[in-house]
Amino acid sequence: MKRTFWSILALLFIVVSWYLAADRITPFTSNARVKAIITPVTPQVSGTVIEINAGNGEIVEAGTVIARIDPRQFEIQKQSAEADLERATQDVGADSADVSSAQARVTRAQTDLETERLQSARVFDLEKKGLVAIAKADESRRLLADAEAELDQAEANLESEKKALGSTGADNPRIQAALAKLADAELKLSWTELEAPARGVLSDLDIAEGNYAKSGQSLMTFIDASNVWVEAYLTENNLGNVKIGDPVDVVLDMHPGKIFKGEVASLSAASSDGTKSKPGEATEIPRANGWLRDPQRFALRIILPGYTEGDETDDVRFNVNGQADVIVYTNDNAFLNLVGRVYIKMVSWLSYAY
Repeated sequence: MKRTFWSILALLFIVVSWYLAADRITPFTSNARVKAIITPVTPQVSGTVIEINAGNGEIVEAGTVIARIDPRQFEIQKQSAEADLERATQDVGADSADVSSAQARVTRAQTDLETERLQSARVFDLEKKGLVAIAKADESRRLLADAEAELDQAEANLESEKKALGSTGADNPRIQAALAKLADAELKLSWTELEAPARGVLSDLDIAEGNYAKSGQSLMTFIDASNVWVEAYLTENNLGNVKIGDPVDVVLDMHPGKIFKGEVASLSAASSDGTKSKPGEATEIPRANGWLRDPQRFALRIILPGYTEGDETDDVRFNVNGQADVIVYTNDNAFLNLVGRVYIKMVSWLSYAY
């Protein structure tokens, strides 16, 4: 009886020692999710939706027109603005056709540049966190520079056409007002086409042709398939030895038995404590029940080299917010790393079966 007691006590000591050591050297969590950039597709003008060119869950390429709002009212506004410009230029004895055409090119270049800036900003942010390849960021820089050069050229052409009106005509307040009205009409007309900001998938598509779209209200959700990562939520106890670049094993419920090799890309510097205090209000205190408080969790971003972009032809599928199990190897401890690899292999099957 005494031998059994001491054997159980020794076994308990070994298990607790392993648990505490593993918590620091090979931290594990089953609280992890697959993540990607999610962008609401929001119109900037109101009108009736006359075309839906993609279905829910369908993959679309960057720049694809996924929806179109009835452009007729904006075409009328453009024609009215062109007529106003024509009348204004006739009053000063000039021809407005070239100026109108040059203004249209400037408007299109401005729209293209704004789209490219939004896309590039996402890529540059991910580059800082190590979530995309340098080559992809360099390509975004090149495309952004091309868009800026195109706008500069279009603006130069517009200025040239303005000068062709003559100094008096170009500076005429009526012509300036007509040009501004035409630019506004061109811009609103371009907004009737809702384009995919990158290669990705449509989700939450619950509208049909004939629905009325309101400016500023999201019509559908766009999931950027070109940037995929795993976000693991570790406790503060787990994070003590975790460093950027540490190797990681990841298991996805969708692919039982398969171990994905990854690495730590970034560590979150903050986490919500659940309080909602506002300036001028008394500080809201986080509640703690019992003599052991709940652990605070922080997000850990993990990239999977070779799987940073979603591809429908790949052998691996990713669902945004799909569950994952993650183990991080913070040093070269051979024993604990071996135990960790055996454990995560078991989890790869058990989590699927459960």
